[in-house]
Amino acid sequence: MVERPPRTLLEQHIRQRCLTYEEFVQHTETFARDHHEPGTLSLRHLQRLVRGQHPGALRPATARLLEHLFGEPIATLLAPPKAATADDGENSASELRQLLDAARRVDSSTIELLHQQLDAIRRLDRKLGAIVVRDELNAKIRQVQGLATYSLAPGTREPLAALLSEMQTLAGWQALDLGDVNTSWQHYEQSRSAAAQSRSIAHEAHAAAEQAFVLIDVTATRDAVELLDYTRHRADTAAPRILRAWLAAAHGEALAAHGDQSASLHAFDQAAHLLPDDASDERPYVALDTVHLARWRGHALARFGHPDATAILTDALGRLDPTFVRAETALRVDLATAHATNGDRDEARTHADHAAQLAAQVGSARQRRRIKTLLATVR
Repeated sequence: MVERPPRTLLEQHIRQRCLTYEEFVQHTETFARDHHEPGTLSLRHLQRLVRGQHPGALRPATARLLEHLFGEPIATLLAPPKAATADDGENSASELRQLLDAARRVDSSTIELLHQQLDAIRRLDRKLGAIVVRDELNAKIRQVQGLATYSLAPGTREPLAALLSEMQTLAGWQALDLGDVNTSWQHYEQSRSAAAQSRSIAHEAHAAAEQAFVLIDVTATRDAVELLDYTRHRADTAAPRILRAWLAAAHGEALAAHGDQSASLHAFDQAAHLLPDDASDERPYVALDTVHLARWRGHALARFGHPDATAILTDALGRLDPTFVRAETALRVDLATAHATNGDRDEARTHADHAAQLAAQVGSARQRRRIKTLLATVR
């Protein structure tokens, strides 16, 4: 996916510094304090400014702060960036040296810190939804892409590529949840490319398996089953046990979408057998435990109209970590489907209405589409 060009010189400068908007706001606060500047800049105001909106509402003190920070007039900062010219060659060489120097300073502790930041984004994503954190994640992706691009040390470049692969899979899942399947596919392609650079079969398997969910959503279920079957065989001896369990569960979901009940339930049995007691430190990160596995199995059973679906899903709902709001949304849609199949329309509507409220909170177009289809059958 080609990145959108910066809309203002201000946005271009922020990208070049590999900062998220939140980090830039913190940076301006520190700069203002250190240089005795009275101006302030909120995140909301910055988001408007980088889009070129409402520059007339900018307070003089804030304008002076930005001018002091970048050494350019505010009118230039809020205007579209100019195309590069031959006169920029010296500055370009200087910038390249700075980027190489920055990448050279990346060590194992830096990479661990970046993983911790990704974990924080994941927690916010599952609780608040992609609409809240996608800009921050995309900024982090640009930051790590820059560090990986200019890193010359093999021992640093590969773990950065593995981290980038995980970031792109999360971005792909966010885009899928927001209903943008083309963007989702491109994120997964970039994840697979980064995983190949990392030389990690586990990361390659994870990225490919995540991409299979795009195929399921566009009803290319046979392709999804074949991709996951190949991925599982390739990862069988080269991936941690938790990932192999997750791959088996993903395969089970694809088989359920394809209508193969026997093979689907067998895949879920394999996932349960592989699931370790604890794998919190394994990478790539996957969210799988007995509760999530029951949720996935219940989803498949609900697809088949199986009589056990309601009990399994109800038990999973009672044990689900409440911070997994998007997961709860999907689970309640599955419960509504199971109740509707059993002829319990009141319970189906209750869960569907609750799911609709949660989907609106986290901005899940994917679940809203499922709910709309379901409600048409139970109203």
